[in-house]
Amino acid sequence: MFTLAIALLSACNTPQQRASASLDSKLDSVSYSIGYLQGSGMAQEGLTDLDYNNYLAGLQKALEGDDADIDNMAMQSVIQDYLSELQLAESVRRSQEAEVNREEARQFLEENAQKDGVTVTESGLQYRVIEEGTGDRPDATDEVEVHYKGTLVTGEEFDSSHSRNQTATFPLNRVISGWTEGVQLMREGATYEFFIPSELGYGDNPPPGSIIPPGAVLIFEIELIDIK
Repeated sequence: MFTLAIALLSACNTPQQRASASLDSKLDSVSYSIGYLQGSGMAQEGLTDLDYNNYLAGLQKALEGDDADIDNMAMQSVIQDYLSELQLAESVRRSQEAEVNREEARQFLEENAQKDGVTVTESGLQYRVIEEGTGDRPDATDEVEVHYKGTLVTGEEFDSSHSRNQTATFPLNRVISGWTEGVQLMREGATYEFFIPSELGYGDNPPPGSIIPPGAVLIFEIELIDIK
């Protein structure tokens, strides 16, 4: 890693110039892997605009055992302040994005509610019966086995038990409220399509790493296989 850091330092003539890796030796590959994995973690924290020269200068000093140009407490403080700024900026961005998405969702649901076969419940949940079942209906406290596919209004798929070739089993009261309400309408053997408003889904806080945007409508095709 030390060898790679020095090579990067000499290669970075401008602050954000991309360095090319040489993976001829085992140490090269180890160095690259450590750098890439560390960079991935930093990217997840939003640290994508660091100055490469200063980053590598700090790395070199640490690897050589030299004292830092900033004392340790000051380094911790400046990092924490910067991360707080990033989190605030991300919160504002997501709030603005959610506002736009909620308006688009409202228009989609208004139009969708007028389509043949679509029923709207008191909560705002919309559903369409694809195939009716003949078995029992589950209660909210039941554990159910289902096959499902989840998509956005754009048609982009974000989750599917079919793609994993494995059904999903879970307590019905441990999922988003749109699922808890909707699956209770189904009988075993039924397949329904649900159009779930964001307030019955993930709201403005979708799961980390998901492609689901804040404020989005979720569309699920669910087959109720069994009530455990």
